[in-house]
Amino acid sequence: MHGDGGDIYWRRRMSVLVAVLVVVAVVAWACSSGGSGPERTSSAQSSPSASGSTAAPTTPAVDPLLAGLRTLAMGTASPSPTPSPKAAPSERPRRPGEPCEEKDLVLSLQGGREEIFAGGSRPTFLVTLVNTGSVMCTADVGPRAMEVRITSGADRIWSTADCVSGPGAEVKELQRGVPYVRSLEWDRRRSSTDCRSTAAAALPGTYVAVARMGRMRTSKGVFHLR
Repeated sequence: MHGDGGDIYWRRRMSVLVAVLVVVAVVAWACSSGGSGPERTSSAQSSPSASGSTAAPTTPAVDPLLAGLRTLAMGTASPSPTPSPKAAPSERPRRPGEPCEEKDLVLSLQGGREEIFAGGSRPTFLVTLVNTGSVMCTADVGPRAMEVRITSGADRIWSTADCVSGPGAEVKELQRGVPYVRSLEWDRRRSSTDCRSTAAAALPGTYVAVARMGRMRTSKGVFHLR
C-alpha cells in the first residue's frame, strides 16, 4: 500500500513537469516564428525578379490617427502672423495759453447749501474753477459761459446769463492748480431772458442753485427763503 502511494505521487510530479516543458517549448517556437517572418519577407522583396526589374517598394500603411495628428500639427505649428495694431498717434503737447479742455477743468459751487435766508437776507455763492492740466490755459468765465442758475422745481427763477450787458465774455488765464473764484449775490428777484424792467420778488420756499459751464455741472446747493 505504501509503495503504490509513492508511485502515484511521483507519476503526478512527472506529469506536471512534462506539461511545463511543453508550454515553454510552444512559447519559444512562437517567438522564433514571429521574429523570422519579416526577415523572410524583406529578403524576398529585395531580391530582383526573373525579368531583371526591381520590385517596387511597398508603401507602409499610415495609421489614420497619426495622420490626423500630423495634419493638425502642420496646421498649428506655423500660424500666419497676425498684423500688429497700429500705435495710436501721440497727443500733441499742450502749449501755454491755448483754450482749456473740459477734461482739465474742475468746477464747483459753494454757499447756500441747506441754509435758511430770512428777513430779506440775500443768498451768496462762490463759484470756483481750477485748471488741472499740465500748462496754463485760457477760459471764458463770463456770466454766460460760466452760468449760475437758481430753480424751484421745474421753474427757472434766476440766471447770471439773463440780461447781460456788453459782450458778456471774460477770458481769464488759469494757471495750473490756481483756482479762479467768483463771488455773487442773489437779490431774491426773478430774472428773465427778455430783460423786463420790473423783476418780481421770489416767493418763500425751497430753491436749488447749480453752476454750469459747457457740459460741466456742479452739485446742487439747496437753500430756503423765508
